[in-house]
Amino acid sequence: MNQSYPPRLKFLLILLSFLIFTFQANAQIPGDDPHLGIIPAPASITKGQGTFVFSQLTQIKADNIKDRNVAFLKDFLLNNRHFNNKVSKYNSKVKSTKGTTLILTAKGAAALPKEGYKLTITPHRITIIGKDAGMFYGIQTLMQLFPVETSGTEKFNCVTIEDSPRFGYRGMMLDVSRHFFTVPQVKKVIELMAAYKLNNFHWHLVDGQGWRIEIKKYPKLTQVGAYRMQTTFGSNRDWPDSLAYGGFYTQDDIRDVVKFAAQRYINVIPEIEMPAHSEAALRAYPELRCEPPADTKIPARDINNIYCPTEETFTFLENVLTEVMELFPSKYIHIGGDEAGKQPWKESAFCQALIKEKGLKDEHELQSYFIQRIEKFLNSKGRSIIGWDEILEGGLAPNATVMSWTGEAGGIAAAHQKHNVIMTPQTTGNYFDHYQSGSPQEPVSFGRYAALDETYNYDPVSKELTPDEQKYVIGTQGNLWTEYVPTVAKLQYQILPRLFALSEVAWSLPKNKDYINFSEVRLAKHFARLEAMHYNYRVPTALPVIDTMVFGDKFTFAPKSVVPGAKIFITYNGRDPLDTDWEYTSPVTIIVPPNEKREFKTRVITPTGRRSIATHILMYNRALIPAANYTANKSGLSYKLIKSKFTAPEQLDYASARDSAITDRLNVEAFKKDNPNFGVVYNGFINIPADGAYNFSTASYTDTQVFIDGEKITESEPALPLAKGFHAIKVKYIYNAPVVVPGAYRVRQTPMRVFIAPPGSAGKKEIMPGVLFN
Repeated sequence: MNQSYPPRLKFLLILLSFLIFTFQANAQIPGDDPHLGIIPAPASITKGQGTFVFSQLTQIKADNIKDRNVAFLKDFLLNNRHFNNKVSKYNSKVKSTKGTTLILTAKGAAALPKEGYKLTITPHRITIIGKDAGMFYGIQTLMQLFPVETSGTEKFNCVTIEDSPRFGYRGMMLDVSRHFFTVPQVKKVIELMAAYKLNNFHWHLVDGQGWRIEIKKYPKLTQVGAYRMQTTFGSNRDWPDSLAYGGFYTQDDIRDVVKFAAQRYINVIPEIEMPAHSEAALRAYPELRCEPPADTKIPARDINNIYCPTEETFTFLENVLTEVMELFPSKYIHIGGDEAGKQPWKESAFCQALIKEKGLKDEHELQSYFIQRIEKFLNSKGRSIIGWDEILEGGLAPNATVMSWTGEAGGIAAAHQKHNVIMTPQTTGNYFDHYQSGSPQEPVSFGRYAALDETYNYDPVSKELTPDEQKYVIGTQGNLWTEYVPTVAKLQYQILPRLFALSEVAWSLPKNKDYINFSEVRLAKHFARLEAMHYNYRVPTALPVIDTMVFGDKFTFAPKSVVPGAKIFITYNGRDPLDTDWEYTSPVTIIVPPNEKREFKTRVITPTGRRSIATHILMYNRALIPAANYTANKSGLSYKLIKSKFTAPEQLDYASARDSAITDRLNVEAFKKDNPNFGVVYNGFINIPADGAYNFSTASYTDTQVFIDGEKITESEPALPLAKGFHAIKVKYIYNAPVVVPGAYRVRQTPMRVFIAPPGSAGKKEIMPGVLFN
């Protein structure tokens, strides 16, 4: 279709964070902090008058001096603070002697909510009222009030804290199948969880890459299933092909970890994956898989991924779960249930006969039959199952708890059905294997983003639920899958500081949450504590935007770091700063001559040498690009579709189009159905509502290119100064269908996505394919 002017696409402006050029150097000082530096934020804090001085002479009195909470506090005081205080039995009828006293008592705890505590500090007495977990959390709060540095005496401001959790389930999942972590390394994670009042450790012990738990009845599960010759996910390879990789926990190891966690009021939930993600078990016992028909030319890709639902399989799984239940006292047993490719069942004569025998509709209902049968067995032993939200397929097991991971929809559907739900969506910052920013300097991770503010701002209780349905949301969880986490340093980097944010989501009331206070004030003390304990963590950058482009002739920057004692180094030459470069001491003003560019980079280096990724600001003194003389004002885009294989979008400039038309949507998904390889070029106009600098971005620069007024948008120069009015836009996209290799992992190609951000905007949304923007 030929036109003198291509039609325009009325884009919905997508809001992204944009740089405010001058940053305040002075944050809230700790004394102004309404939460006293405590993470997660307590339910209620009432400040009093005066101070309490803790010293070696402070007496500790407890209802039971042999209670494990008393022993825990004594260990902290002795090994972390160098205090060896006397402990004696508390008698409320006996008046306190002179001096200072710390009292640990359950008297009055009956009036507190479950897991709640009351911490009162007066000039002569600290009193913690709580029972079991409540007392433990009160002690954890007191521990956070101690300064990081040790001294002979410690001063506490007088205060009353009344606190209890929002959710009963506050979880953290660690995958040890993809990469194995030792018992001491796992205990480090549990210690962190306990310090921030998380109470369920979801231990992902079984997956396709490794079986990590000793089962005495089936020794080959660990002899064979715990090892593999390489560690590869997508393009990530971190173990040589010629060396075996793996490891497993003996049953004594498991008992040790479970006991260690229980001492800190953490329940350990084992996950034994089924029916899919079972390659490790099927390597050891291949007779448990479905055999394809003899005339199958190419075996199903998932042939070694899913159990065949034979009586032999159910006997095997019941025997495995029997040993698992002997090791884990947890009410919950997680049975997975996710990403079950059903092709082997479709090709299996046994499965098709079973579907017919049981009166099932299809393979989805066969999975439901599988899950319900396992649930019935576990229920008979007094246990309950948790499964990922795919267990909804084909009908939910009667007593199952759903862990909603693909998004919130599964959890919402389960709550509608009056099933308990644990919200842990990969779309809301709960997946700690995701990148923490879009910077290429981040260590290799899974290809999504979960920035700290996204984790912090998530509310597990969906507004789509009625007040009655909301009670079925029993909690939330953070997940660390370890495809890209081979070391303890990487593990700690991925969960810190996002674990702190998770704890506040799980514990604190929404009205008590404040991201600015959390990230700019309270995190300071916790980073200092991580430094002192030599934990690895992601150091926050000195500027809120990592990579951006701005336009103008004069800019002032005042970078800052929340990490106590950290230094900020800066450069103007385009190189990432090192500790040999200029150290930042006062606000920097940069003047840019007309039609020239300048660069400003920052990096934070902490007292122990940990480094943030470098921030980069490109400044360009350039006039506004004038609007086009376009008056047609027609909705839609013209496009040209070229059905051929391309390796780069530039090749589309030299190809002849076979199809051309007008479309009302920027969407290529329909083309993929009938075209394994193609390229498409869109042309149109975008209406800019006001003068300003506009950022453009795509999901991937390798398969998508965007041009505004003929200028290509790049990663290094993603913005243009645009005058109000219409501006020409061109989008090029290429697609080549992935080649599926039996037994291999499928790498998903990035879909075409284009974003635009107006000046001064905040937040981020995506242009959704299939929507007419007007």
